[in-house]
Parts: sequence; structure tokens; C-alpha cells
Amino acid sequence: MGPTPSWLDQRLLVFTGKGGTGKSTIAAATALFAANHGKRVLLVDVDAKQSVASLFEHAAVDFSATRVHAGIDALAMDTEQSLREYLKLNLRIPVVGRIGPLAKMFDFVATAAPGVKEILTLGKIAWEVREAIAGRAAHDIVIVDAVASGHVLAHLNAARTIRDLVDVGPLRTQTDWMIDILEDPALTSINIVTTPEEMPVAETIELIQRVRSASRAPLGSVVVNRVLPELFTRDDEVVFETLRNPSSQRLVVDEFGSAIIDVFEGARLAVDLRRSRAEHLDHLRASIDMPTIFVPYQFGSLHGLRMTTVIAQAISDEVL
Repeated sequence: MGPTPSWLDQRLLVFTGKGGTGKSTIAAATALFAANHGKRVLLVDVDAKQSVASLFEHAAVDFSATRVHAGIDALAMDTEQSLREYLKLNLRIPVVGRIGPLAKMFDFVATAAPGVKEILTLGKIAWEVREAIAGRAAHDIVIVDAVASGHVLAHLNAARTIRDLVDVGPLRTQTDWMIDILEDPALTSINIVTTPEEMPVAETIELIQRVRSASRAPLGSVVVNRVLPELFTRDDEVVFETLRNPSSQRLVVDEFGSAIIDVFEGARLAVDLRRSRAEHLDHLRASIDMPTIFVPYQFGSLHGLRMTTVIAQAISDEVL
């Protein structure tokens, strides 16, 4: 079942998930998928770990949007740069050089007031979306490689947290339009990347429940990454089990050599892995009511742009 509304019709796609599930790869591949279908993409690396840049085999990017592939610009979030931009654009305060003293004061305030640091990240993203909607940006859609699922709720709620702290003034007004963008399902979707394993599935189910109970952010799709293919039928499994008994193995070894035993053991392992992961997928399906996108496990030594391209095609096959 594909996402509703279509990813290509939205303005902001946020990808989160448990660490290690491949959310950066999925975010980058979705950016490539969108670019391949005529969208001008801004890809935002919130953690600034340069994962998305490396997935396009590009040098590290900074807070300035940098072209990493045809149709795709990328930037890495930077708190100080975001604060500088906020002061310049919203408060009309020119900032020259480093803002060390101001940044220290900001860190002090951010420690005492929840949502302050997160609002700079969220505000930058929402501002880029607003510029795109108004036709003032060089992009049509913003795709975000967000923080991991354990921290994303604070980001999603940052605008409302700040609004609750501020009754009037420009900051209150700015949080209002941010909320309008971030909570509009026609514009925005929060998409969760998982893998068919026990802990990622459990964390995904928990995150969905938390977002629905403690946030108004619109959930989009669950992307299940690294799904193993069904390599063997039930009849094949019976044959493999038969060939594993000692008498059968002696006959097979005499015919094909001892290395064939490793093949049978590998086949058994593949069957066991597929079966255990299928159980986790069944649990996921039974526990959520969201569109689900399946991305197959990539065998071999794929990396960089080649990996991104293969995953982008897998997403296209599922979404379109």
C-alpha cells in the first residue's frame, strides 16, 4: 500500500527511525526518487554526520545548500549558523563574524527552556518549506534525514512547546506559521524507517503510539528496510532437511564434495532468518494501520551512489 497523499505531492518528508535501520539511506534514496520524477529537492542532514553527502559520493556539505546530484541540493544543520540566519531574517539583526557570546547565552537559555534548540532546526526546515510553497526557493520539496526515533518527538513538538512559553510577539507569530506547515498532512509527513527485527519493530510501534498521543504531526508511511526475499519454497526446505541427515550427506558429499555441506547450512540459515523476520513483519502489520513500503535487502558490496540508486528504484517500484 503506497503513501497517501503521494510523497511527490507533499512539500516536507521527514525520515526518522531507530539508529542502524538505514534512515539516512532511505532519505537520500527518496531524494533521488523525487529528483528522478522532476522535483527539485533540498535534502537536510539534521545530525550533520555527512551520511547523505557520502550516499551521493560527494564531499562534506555545510549549512549552505550544495548541489550533490542533478536536482538535489543538500545542507547539514548547524545550530550557530541557524541562529545567525534567524537573527538576520526574522529580527533584522546583522551578525558579523562568530556569535560566541550570544551563542553562550543561547546555550544557557536552551538548557533551561525546552524546545529552544530544537526550534532552530525545525524553524530552518519550515522556513525552507514556506519559501518553496511561495515559489521563492530553488527547490520544490524538502526531505529531512531527522534525528533518531528516541529524540524526534522533541523536534516535532518544538513549535508548540515554544508557543506555550510565549504569549505574544514575533516569536509567537513565527511558531504559528511553522505549526501550520508541520501539522498539515497535505504538506508534511513523518515517515518511520525500520527493519524486520524485534527491537526496531518494537520501537517503531512505540513511536507511532507516542506521536499520536503526544503530537499533532502527520504520520506518513513505515518504510521496512532490508527485507529478505523468499529464496526457497516449503518443498525446497523439506529437501534441504532431508539432505542434512548423515546418510544423505554421505551420498551428496561423495557426489559433490564436502563443500556442499556449507551450501546446505547456508540455505538453512537463510530459511531461518527469513522465517524469523517474517514473524516480526506480521507483528508490525498487526500493530499499525499505516501505509507500509518494503525495501529489499541489498546483497553484495553496494555503497555510495550505486546503493542510493538501487534503493531509489525499489522505492519507486513500491510508491508508484
